[in-house]
Amino acid sequence: MSASTIRRVLKTLRIPPAPKRRTDTSWRQFLHAQAATVLATDFFPVDCAVTLQRLYCLFVLEAGSRYMHILGVTANPDGPWTTQQIRNLLMDLGDRAADFRFLVHDGPGSSPPRSTRSWPAPASMP
Repeated sequence: MSASTIRRVLKTLRIPPAPKRRTDTSWRQFLHAQAATVLATDFFPVDCAVTLQRLYCLFVLEAGSRYMHILGVTANPDGPWTTQQIRNLLMDLGDRAADFRFLVHDGPGSSPPRSTRSWPAPASMP
């Protein structure tokens, strides 16, 4: 549909135009307004000097309180392992899990490459 068709239908039905909305919300303003409902997650690499092996640490940050959950460390962060760690976090959060609406994470192709293929969709998270 074109804008003129929508305008005509709204005028016929006597629906007033929507109020002016701020469309220039920056990422910083969004995060500030939604901080209590945002979880951010990623991996960071840890090079072990003893075993000469690279390990990956999965963490989740509660943006509002800046509380960091260290979910686990592994040398092979595949989808099933990552999914289980997130499920464990949801169990730890309990009823608070429903308070979070946004999850910020790197998509496939991030480091490590196999890490974010499978994210759970629990009933408690919208």
